[in-house]
Amino acid sequence: QVQVVASGGGLVQAGGSLRLSCLVTGSTFSIDVMGWYRQALGKQRELVATITSGGSTNYEDSVKGRFTISKDNAKNTVYLQMDNLKPEDTAVYYCKADVRRYSWSGRYSYWGQGTQVTVSS
Repeated sequence: QVQVVASGGGLVQAGGSLRLSCLVTGSTFSIDVMGWYRQALGKQRELVATITSGGSTNYEDSVKGRFTISKDNAKNTVYLQMDNLKPEDTAVYYCKADVRRYSWSGRYSYWGQGTQVTVSS
């Protein structure tokens, strides 16, 4: 069974930094895309950043230049380095992995548990 485990949230002052980690465990044929999403209180979940198996990245406009997504293929882990954090970055952050279990199978999305990021002003 594929599992996605996120970690690294916490409380930080505005201007500070945090690094989130997301580990994919279980047997997989490929991990095609991994991404970070966030959901602030009372708001819809939104995309923060994604990275493909080939290393292509995509960022939500408000985090460009402040957040960096990267991956370690050997560890099946994706990181989100968050710098110059702002109070509006406060949210529960979720990791998602788009995975193929087998060479013949389709791509399925697996979500990790959320990790709280709180930025104080």
